[in-house]
Amino acid sequence: MFSPALARDLAALGRVNEGTSMESVLSGVTRAVAVGVPGCAGGTVELRRDERLMLSASHSDLIALVDRESALREGPSVEAVATGRNVLIPDVLQETRWPRYAATAVKHGVRSSLVLPISVDGATLVLGLYATRPGALAGGSADPLAALLTEQLTVALANVSDYDEVLTDAAQMQEALAGRAVIDQAKGIIMHASGCSAEAAFDELRRLSQHHQVKVADLARLLVSEHQSKHGGALPS
Repeated sequence: MFSPALARDLAALGRVNEGTSMESVLSGVTRAVAVGVPGCAGGTVELRRDERLMLSASHSDLIALVDRESALREGPSVEAVATGRNVLIPDVLQETRWPRYAATAVKHGVRSSLVLPISVDGATLVLGLYATRPGALAGGSADPLAALLTEQLTVALANVSDYDEVLTDAAQMQEALAGRAVIDQAKGIIMHASGCSAEAAFDELRRLSQHHQVKVADLARLLVSEHQSKHGGALPS
């Protein structure tokens, strides 16, 4: 079926850190199945969501095989996506359904394969397992393996999405703070030049931004940059 280490390795993918991304999770899946599924020599995984496709593979030859399958529009992955069912090729040399795909698979050293379509977090994961020997992948292991992957990857992908959202919020907050700081600097320049209040200086910034159809923060950056150029980088105290 699969080794106990596979569940451990998949669970580890759900622990996000600074270097975690959707790409790193998918890459981790291909490495985990290549090591943890008996007979499996390599793996691919396609993440399909909202007309977008992300592909990862344990070996470059397998990326070439999946790309060729997509171009041919025939093969086990195409079939799995179309039907929503697992697809097993016990021996590529005896495969009659997709002769052009079979020829490409043999060229890349693949003799048997198992493809699992898995629904995870509003997306479809297409997991491909590949072996260099015929009959190396058992179709009976597909359902338990799919259940394990669904459980672990639902957590992993949700954690990555949450982490990305936190980073986005943090970046937006940082941008907002930076914008506020440069607006304060621009207000100081206007106050120094005209002797007006802070409120009046901001009103003038806002009037100019509306007139020129630019954001207040962008106008403030331009004003501060021009002032620093004219005065050697110094801002009014």
